[in-house]
Amino acid sequence: MPDYVKKLIVEPGSKVKLRDFDPDYHGKFVSRDAALPEIQTHIQKMDRLQYRMYAEKKHSLLIVLQGLDASGKDGVVRHVIAGMNPAGCKVADFKPPTAEELRHDFLWRVHAHVPGKGDVAIFNRSHYEDVLIVRVHKLVPEKQWSKRYDQINDFERLLAGDNRTTILKFLLHISREEQLARFKQRLDDPDRQWKISEADYQERACWDDYMDAFEDMLRKTSTDHAPWFVIPANHKWFRDLAISQIITRSLEDLDMKFPKPTVNLADIARKYHEAEEQGAGEK
Repeated sequence: MPDYVKKLIVEPGSKVKLRDFDPDYHGKFVSRDAALPEIQTHIQKMDRLQYRMYAEKKHSLLIVLQGLDASGKDGVVRHVIAGMNPAGCKVADFKPPTAEELRHDFLWRVHAHVPGKGDVAIFNRSHYEDVLIVRVHKLVPEKQWSKRYDQINDFERLLAGDNRTTILKFLLHISREEQLARFKQRLDDPDRQWKISEADYQERACWDDYMDAFEDMLRKTSTDHAPWFVIPANHKWFRDLAISQIITRSLEDLDMKFPKPTVNLADIARKYHEAEEQGAGEK
């Protein structure tokens, strides 16, 4: 099995051209059915590792999902992240900022959603909107958004250092043809029509501008403490395979341990047996 951590990572400081990444790549597998056992194995491991993180409460995990409309961000949450225990996992969707949020710095609304020790947080879109859509649509001057790359790096360094947060950032990379095919699926499927938005087609017209913005984002903010991964996402099942493997291997590297009991186990066992005998005598 290829190591997708090494294959798909954006090395810090590297110059990225998304045209060099094949969104149709699917590794050695040729279908979802062929890849499904591997995906399920990773998801089962993720569940166990998250349980250990929740118990140990020394580490946290932040997963950032970015990509154009219909690239599969919701699908990752539904098919990969859903394998984790909801008790220690939360999803934050970052919509256009409210009037209150706009009164603060751009990271103000984000910080409240980062994971505490023992927890997992998933950002479905994120603070990176402030160097993507803000840039493409010229919502603030360039001299303002261009400073945000360093501010984001400092913010993520704080999370990684002070809160032992593992940060994994995934750019879901699809082709223009695949995006249009998914838009058609939404039109044809009554269960998906609720997702249709005028904005989908407005944003599609800015495709090249978004590619430029993505490339700068990857080059300037993929770091050792918070790496970006470019995920070929034309095949939804490969997207799930690659992301689940990267999450699993990153959690395994933390070498987490269950905490030791805080009680005297022999004493508790004695009390249990006494209660068991008392219960048997009452029957």
